[in-house]
Amino acid sequence: MQTLYPQIKPHARHDLAVDETHTLYVDESGSPEGLPVVFIHGGPGAGCDAQSRCFFDPNLYRIVTFDQRGCGRSTPHASLENNTTWDLVADLERIRQHLGIDKWVLFGGSWGSTLALAYAQTHPERVHGLILRGIFLCRPQEIEWFYQAGASRLFPDYWQDYIAPIPLDEREDLLSAFHKRLTGNDQIAQMHAAKAWSTWEGRTATLRPNPLVVDRFSEPQRALSIARIECHYFTNNAFLEPNQLIRDMGKIAHLPGVIVHGRYDVICPLDNAWELHQNWPNSELQVIRDAGHAASEPGITDALVRAADQMARRLLDLSPEEA
Repeated sequence: MQTLYPQIKPHARHDLAVDETHTLYVDESGSPEGLPVVFIHGGPGAGCDAQSRCFFDPNLYRIVTFDQRGCGRSTPHASLENNTTWDLVADLERIRQHLGIDKWVLFGGSWGSTLALAYAQTHPERVHGLILRGIFLCRPQEIEWFYQAGASRLFPDYWQDYIAPIPLDEREDLLSAFHKRLTGNDQIAQMHAAKAWSTWEGRTATLRPNPLVVDRFSEPQRALSIARIECHYFTNNAFLEPNQLIRDMGKIAHLPGVIVHGRYDVICPLDNAWELHQNWPNSELQVIRDAGHAASEPGITDALVRAADQMARRLLDLSPEEA
């Protein structure tokens, strides 16, 4: 079974101002002459970390990681101003141009798969191929499933902690109730809501309980950016038209893609990946039988590393021995 490549340090860092409000943290690692790949993190609002670079062979790939607006090392933290899907698509294109990259591979999981598809459908001529995990198409039924009713039936114990900050008379519309608190002026209520929201996601991300994942999601600064930005996006249907990403798959049907999805993914159920695969003739769907949502689960890590290795061999026209 494949595991992550060893951690490496970036050889270049960039603070990229994308408008009067937002400055993005961007870094590069691996081979400067390698196949360009951009790691598109989840959330929205989660940010990258040192492991984000480790899915790729650093001898073959020029690895780009960046923190999206409002999260990680990008500033201002947890900002909702000028923060939409289309702002992020434009940011990706600015990063590509700033780094002098002609075409790149898109690697994204969960919300990262959403943003990768939106970017690819906007700029198909700039994409070599896509490696996607934990497919999230940001449709109302998916948001309803995880944040209002559905996943609650599988984790009623965790659900009680999630809804605890919300009074009984507001629980018929949890998204609106959380949005009011996450954007309000009461900082104590805001953090209470943020930790409840983000911890719910962390607890349900893996098939087997993983305290490290839960701790990462519940860390206060990270929890605040995840909860505020996710709730902002989901309240606005991710700024997408109805079923837009499936509707527009014809724009990228020619691009090669690998879809990796856990059989027991509760955050983003498998039918999302199945529907995407049915509308993408040039895609390969890998269902990981003993995994949930998280990229850190062994079966998903194995599939993603193998997919990245195979994508590099395919695009660089290398034999297995050369790779």
